[in-house]
Amino acid sequence: MSEVTKFLKENPVQYLATVGRDGKAKCRPFMFCFEKDSKLWFCTGNHKDVYKDMQENPNVEICISSPSYEWIRISGKTVFVDDKAIKEAALENPIVKSNYQTADNPTFEVFYLAEAKAVIADFSGNPPREYNC
Repeated sequence: MSEVTKFLKENPVQYLATVGRDGKAKCRPFMFCFEKDSKLWFCTGNHKDVYKDMQENPNVEICISSPSYEWIRISGKTVFVDDKAIKEAALENPIVKSNYQTADNPTFEVFYLAEAKAVIADFSGNPPREYNC
């Protein structure tokens, strides 16, 4: 898990793909919050389409590329949790703080990826490295 977390932290702009409520693929920029209790945590607002899409179909995939031409793909199921301590930890990021201000904000949602699997690959010809997260 540490290699996956390191990759996410070093490459802060990720792309999250969902199945939209119209049945079509949707992809948007996203940001990793942190790893806690062997879970990868993220956040969003419940007023956003991405939240509504994940409520209807929790299967997502995240893809990130590094400047050195490595990439990671992480797939899993979103699990939303109402946990004030997790929300407060997410608010340590200034971007998250500017959007949601407090852990009590009724639109602020946190989630982790259950059954997450990650693959890190590159153009070296070496086999991809696979992880269960």
